[in-house]
Amino acid sequence: DTDRALVLLEEYCKKLRKPEEQQLKKAIRKVMGIFKSSLFQALLGSFTKKTTRHGTTSYPSLSAALACDVLGCPKD
Repeated sequence: DTDRALVLLEEYCKKLRKPEEQQLKKAIRKVMGIFKSSLFQALLGSFTKKTTRHGTTSYPSLSAALACDVLGCPKD
């Protein structure tokens, strides 16, 4: 759930106060902005409708993939 992810990210950002944590905080805020965007919400709606038609729901993996792309998570 995107709304729950935003709440958790906001709570985590509040804990990031050290100077060395500011880059992470900036990246998290960028992800939060993307999650809040109307484009992301439209894509998410389109994606979940498409996968539901095939009997699967990959909603959490879409958010995780986007977050890893923005934050630079290592690929498997």
